[in-house]
Amino acid sequence: MTEISKTLDERGARYGDFTDHAKISQSLQDAMRATPGWSRLDANKKEALTLIVHKIARILNGDPEYVDNWHDIVGYAKLAEDRCK
Repeated sequence: MTEISKTLDERGARYGDFTDHAKISQSLQDAMRATPGWSRLDANKKEALTLIVHKIARILNGDPEYVDNWHDIVGYAKLAEDRCK
C-alpha cells in the first residue's frame, strides 16, 4: 500500500466517503452563495465560512465525536471575528 493510499484510507475511515462529503459540502456552500449576504462578505469571511462548512460536512458524513473538527470550526470563526471592522 502506498503512503497516499494509507492516508486516504485513514481519512475515509474518519470522515466517510469523499463523494458523499463533497455532496454535503457543496450543497451547503451553494446555499450560502445563493443568499444576498454572501456578496457583502470580504474574502476572509467567505473563506472562513467555506472552511467551516467543510468541517460541518466532515462531521455529518463521518465521526461527529472527532473533536478536531469542532476545534477547527471555532478557530475559523475566530479568524473571521478578528477581522471584523
